[in-house]
Amino acid sequence: MPITPFGRTVDAVLLHQQAATERAIAPAAVNKWDVLRELAAARKHYGLNDRDLTVLQALLSFLPGKMIESASGTPVVHPANQTICERLNGMPCSSMRRHLAKLVSAGLLIRRDSPNGKRYVRRYGGERVAYGFDLSPLARRFAEISDAAEAERSLQTRIKQLRETVSLMRRDLANLTLLGEAERPDLPHWTRFQDCALLTARALRRKLGLDELQLIASGLEQMLTEVKALLEPVLTEDLSTSDSHIEQHYQNSKKDSYESEQATKATHRSESIPHEDMAYAEKTSAQILPDRTVSNQTPRSATTGPNISLRLILASCGEIRSYAEGGITNWSSLQRAADTVRPMMGISSQVWEEAKRTMGAVEASVVVAAMLERFGDIRSPSAYLRSLSAKALAGTFSSGPMVVALSRRAAV
Repeated sequence: MPITPFGRTVDAVLLHQQAATERAIAPAAVNKWDVLRELAAARKHYGLNDRDLTVLQALLSFLPGKMIESASGTPVVHPANQTICERLNGMPCSSMRRHLAKLVSAGLLIRRDSPNGKRYVRRYGGERVAYGFDLSPLARRFAEISDAAEAERSLQTRIKQLRETVSLMRRDLANLTLLGEAERPDLPHWTRFQDCALLTARALRRKLGLDELQLIASGLEQMLTEVKALLEPVLTEDLSTSDSHIEQHYQNSKKDSYESEQATKATHRSESIPHEDMAYAEKTSAQILPDRTVSNQTPRSATTGPNISLRLILASCGEIRSYAEGGITNWSSLQRAADTVRPMMGISSQVWEEAKRTMGAVEASVVVAAMLERFGDIRSPSAYLRSLSAKALAGTFSSGPMVVALSRRAAV
């Protein structure tokens, strides 16, 4: 391997690369900060890290102006090692030289050594001769650097999209597993699916490459196919009476008004609603649960939960978590979150108290959490909740189908 008079070894491949760089046609001028920005995006392509680019930035700061103008001469900077280290906030000279060597090896700098190994500039007549670091490769290779930067940005976009896809697949697997535990507790597969979802969540905490994400996505796709096959009898069953109740929970304002009418007819056969205006539904629904009727009923327990696990409720109604300080770990914390979000949804205090007396505080909280998931589909939450309270009073309502319906959305 050739050795320079100053003790530095020179790789033959590096010499060939520098010769090719010098033969390349450079643009008249390139903004040095544009080059640095593109190189920062493409640094992995050239085997560089942020410290290498910091040293290059320091060298570029010694070049006057903003442009690398190769047409007017060779752009060479010639600071001493100590001067470079001072501009690098006291980086050790040994570290600085190591980073410089990487930049030279990457073909982004060319050393122009003087006869005595020092860096300086001399003028001989009208000719300027400088010895130091030649920055012209940055201008000559700017198009190549830009292409590499664009390819890296495209790769990062694909990684981001695939990461989001994997996150959604993991969430669907977790929700379907909870649905399977509730609907088919006799099957032994749910622990394996749950472990896969948990391990995927743990893996997503790390910075994963495209190949790793594709491998995870492939495994999740197989898992989802398997769990959907196990739940096929549940997901494809014909609409039953309980399914009819599920469909009634997610309606537009016209259907909400119609539901209020049906509840009113069930309680007061002699009364009817002449039209479907939402404001009128709010007014007539006030007649469904008069205070004297509610007061004659035995209040349900405020702490007993519905016949469905809190875990499935939180997996299906995740929006309610945003309104709980310290998270939701039991029925009491779910109730506190519902108390917080209820006025934000436009549910009056009177309707809320009636719902809690009729359904029970926890059951009413579950209903609010389910309504929050489809809040955009319900124009009058107070009227809607009152109609559900009337059904609960008649013994024809349970929050379980609402939660199960939300879980089934993950399989769509």
